[in-house]
Amino acid sequence: MGKPRLLETYRSSIVPDMMKAFGYKNQMQVPKLKKIVINVGLGEATQDIKMLEAAQHELAAITGQKPVTTRAKKAIANFKIRKGSAIGCKVTLRRYMMYEFLDRMISVAIPRIRDFRGLPANSFDGSGNYSFGLNEQVIFPEVDVDKVMKTHGMDITIVTDAKSEKEAFELLKLFGMPFKK
Repeated sequence: MGKPRLLETYRSSIVPDMMKAFGYKNQMQVPKLKKIVINVGLGEATQDIKMLEAAQHELAAITGQKPVTTRAKKAIANFKIRKGSAIGCKVTLRRYMMYEFLDRMISVAIPRIRDFRGLPANSFDGSGNYSFGLNEQVIFPEVDVDKVMKTHGMDITIVTDAKSEKEAFELLKLFGMPFKK
């Protein structure tokens, strides 16, 4: 397996473009992707554990990595959640797996979203990290639509080491993220 396509693009064209745009003197000043965290929260999993297992298998197929089960930090009676009960799963991608996932998400999955108008450009947290949510997991080609028990969404956070929102926005735009105009 060679280097991911997006990593090659980053090194060959994104770094020089960012250096020119922001006046960096050194390549190491250019912001980089640190990690991508994909989180699936399933409150209904407290009643039916098979839903959580199905979500874990789908997340493993999408990311190529085994998800970690997330547990409730405290009990919430109105939602019938006990402390320590399994309520979701998450995956943290780094290095090559991160670039492969981002490439597949930008070029294959996001174009399959119905009535897509672009990702919100104001979902940055102030320190260069970008978060957005997807409504259904079936936009990824790795998920078999016939075997899906219930459609569920996922939260995706892209963590960069950019100093400002402007730098992070430009970095993700150069990667090909389809932001709203």
